[in-house]
Amino acid sequence: MHPFLVGVEPVAAALGGRIVGPNETEPGDIPLEFEGTLVGGLRLDGVHNALDRLVDQVEREFGEPVAGLDRAGKQRAVHRLDQLGAFTLRKAVEDIADRLEVSRFTVYNYLNAQHA
Repeated sequence: MHPFLVGVEPVAAALGGRIVGPNETEPGDIPLEFEGTLVGGLRLDGVHNALDRLVDQVEREFGEPVAGLDRAGKQRAVHRLDQLGAFTLRKAVEDIADRLEVSRFTVYNYLNAQHA
């Protein structure tokens, strides 16, 4: 694999995508060039598993699983997820409540408190 692609691979994973070789690129892929030569492509998976990726991102930012956070930490996590647009996804409140190990009502309370 080209060294440039090795360097871009963690970014692709964080975006929920994957790197493909130059002969595997498709029209929807983002071309990856190095010094004017196509060395591969970035294929994004769209919204599939988007919520999981957002919660995983918040866990990386916070340095621990969201379920293990204290009340204030969970409130900050909900605020951060809201900033990232997580609650625009279908069933986000329910799924995030499950990951936080709190009720949907609690997540709604956290959201209402930050919007007040």
